[in-house]
Amino acid sequence: MLSGDILVLSFLVKLNIRAVVIIRSLLPKVVSHHSTVHGALEFIPKELYPVLFKAAFMDKRTLVLQDLVQTWPFPVLSFQKLFKRQCLQVLDMTGLQDDGIDQGPESMSLWSRTVTLAKACIDVSKHQSKCTKRTSKRRKGPYSSSVTLPPPQPVSVEVHVDLFVNSTSYGVLKDALQNNANSVLRLKCRDFRAEELPIASTVGLLEFLDPTGVRQVDLRFNNLGLSGLRVILPHMAKFTNLVSLKLPYSNIDVRRLSAGMEGSLHYFATQLSRLSCLKELNLGSSRLSGKLRQLLGDLQGPLESLELAFCYLLPNDLAYLSQSLHTPTLKKLDLSGNNLSDSLLQPFQHLLEEASSSLLHLDIMECRLMDIHLESLFPALCRCSQLRYLGVFGNPLSARGLKNLLQRTMGLLYLQLVIYPYPVDCYSENLPWVSAELQQMLLTASRTDVVWTTNLCRHNTLDYFNL
Repeated sequence: MLSGDILVLSFLVKLNIRAVVIIRSLLPKVVSHHSTVHGALEFIPKELYPVLFKAAFMDKRTLVLQDLVQTWPFPVLSFQKLFKRQCLQVLDMTGLQDDGIDQGPESMSLWSRTVTLAKACIDVSKHQSKCTKRTSKRRKGPYSSSVTLPPPQPVSVEVHVDLFVNSTSYGVLKDALQNNANSVLRLKCRDFRAEELPIASTVGLLEFLDPTGVRQVDLRFNNLGLSGLRVILPHMAKFTNLVSLKLPYSNIDVRRLSAGMEGSLHYFATQLSRLSCLKELNLGSSRLSGKLRQLLGDLQGPLESLELAFCYLLPNDLAYLSQSLHTPTLKKLDLSGNNLSDSLLQPFQHLLEEASSSLLHLDIMECRLMDIHLESLFPALCRCSQLRYLGVFGNPLSARGLKNLLQRTMGLLYLQLVIYPYPVDCYSENLPWVSAELQQMLLTASRTDVVWTTNLCRHNTLDYFNL
């Protein structure tokens, strides 16, 4: 049994009985051979049993029916319930787990799910078209002019999904979205992610997305630059419920702007200000030196998540941010990769004080912070009473500095996860003794609820929408 086949069936499982004809067109690999189903039943979710039963019954697969009856996972097998007409209008497949540390080997990645769903929509649309043509031909005849039969009402299911597309999967997703208006299965995207796509392809897909359903657009590794963003951003104004915009690795560099590029920067800021519901913005790996006020100053409402990793920020950028409308509402702040050990240290300290009442997630990885710098940040850091996550990986801290950090943050009662670096004075030694000592300190302080780890994979489990 292919995992893709199971996924396709899983979102067709509750369709109207008239859609069983469509489902049957997707089942040859599943019910055509008794041995296929017999060996796969232990891997099939119980929600698929009814649709498999209906398809096997209609195709007269006796042995398959026998296996399904013997392993039927529900207390009652009711023909009346199985074959009664149901009307499923919306199927929510958003939020399914993507690649991560807790994902099993049988799981599908977001990219694979996107491709599978797109192909399923195309296949169903083709089959629907064939059925319509056959029905039309059957109605034609010597008495067709005097007898008018009502056309069958098509099953229509709105499938809510998260989509991830790149150059490899662009074609199939475009075809599926183009067929949306007339298809039995209509994809309605919630979170849209595109990587390494040309500008024209990105714009084309954005145009096909339902404007009311999109809450996040994530465009990364697309080498857009300010000129490319100038083309793309106007197409996002239609997403009236857009909460999150991620544009990391977009090749934005404002440090040496020509007269024409100054206009592009102003246009970019103007388009951002049109996104009235925006709460999260990621401009990571952009060179924004000295331009933060211009970019964020006209936003209609305060941001709750701001990611500015490796953005070559200047002191006046952090000074603006600490005085802006965004800081008192910030739940997530990522300043990783900016040099906070020098001229940014004091402005950052002030920023941390201003955000202390709301901040839940703080990333300051690879910021060149040494023990002495961290010591000066403790007063502001310890005021962040709601903090749940702290990332300090990649900073040149000593074992003593880490122990001091652990001890000083004991009072942050909501702190759940700290990602810390290998101590600089332990590079030539084995780390486990340091880790063991930190764990013992947590045990002694009755704070075993806090996870201290050097594992960066844990960082990927945190998401703004779960804050």
